[in-house]
Amino acid sequence: MSGETPDRYPQPGSGHDSLSSRPLVDSHCHLADARLRDEVDETIARARLAGVTAIVSVGASGPIDTDRLAVEIADRNQGVYAVVGVHPHDASTCSDVRITQLRELAASPKVVGIGETGLDFHYMHSPAAAQEASLRRHFDLASSLNKPIVVHCRDAEKQLARIAEEAGMPARGGVIHCFTGDASAALMFLELGFFISFSGILTFRNAGRVREAARLVPVERLLVETDAPYLAPEPYRGKRNEPAYVTRTLAVLAELRGLSADAMARATAENAGRLFGFAV
Repeated sequence: MSGETPDRYPQPGSGHDSLSSRPLVDSHCHLADARLRDEVDETIARARLAGVTAIVSVGASGPIDTDRLAVEIADRNQGVYAVVGVHPHDASTCSDVRITQLRELAASPKVVGIGETGLDFHYMHSPAAAQEASLRRHFDLASSLNKPIVVHCRDAEKQLARIAEEAGMPARGGVIHCFTGDASAALMFLELGFFISFSGILTFRNAGRVREAARLVPVERLLVETDAPYLAPEPYRGKRNEPAYVTRTLAVLAELRGLSADAMARATAENAGRLFGFAV
């Protein structure tokens, strides 16, 4: 993950970065992040030029103000949707007041999911007990609002699967975003009913186990994302990521599955629409 900003952006609407008129969804990014919010209109415009027809923008970073801004950005931009929640890094702040605030924000018709919540036992910015308690609250909130849950998981696959099984999946389902596990973890999450979303990590040279997992996830359960401004795909690795670059990850995913980029774009867009409840 990097917050570096490239000196100059490529023109994603030209050449091999551009797709046909088929739908393409960046199913997870952070337009309200400090590294994107000041030029969010330009970022969305570049995504449109690259063929991105819908963007799911997640708040869930720091204070509730980030979630509020994510909803505001979605409200004023056609084809942009919001997800609100408390990131596992901030799980210690997931109070009753915060859950009430999220519930209020989720009344917007542009809010299509709850999260990203989850477990991150790699960085451990919040204690494990706080992360688990926050995750359970998010499962309850998603179920009560009839919205899907968006889940972050790092070095905690078995623990997360246990909690999901105990808490019960929301009727609308959920997604493991930015999948970083192996094939066995993917199968475990698929059995629970999750979609699996792949980010720019899929393009990294050392991501063999992630590519192996991507080969076995049923096409009807695949999503593609940027997680912008983090995790820019090759050849932009180390730069600030943005939704336009989802075409790079899509191309690798399509090649792994033996499909054209257009066919994979349509499949993952339809999956995102089915999960989040918007037209593609």
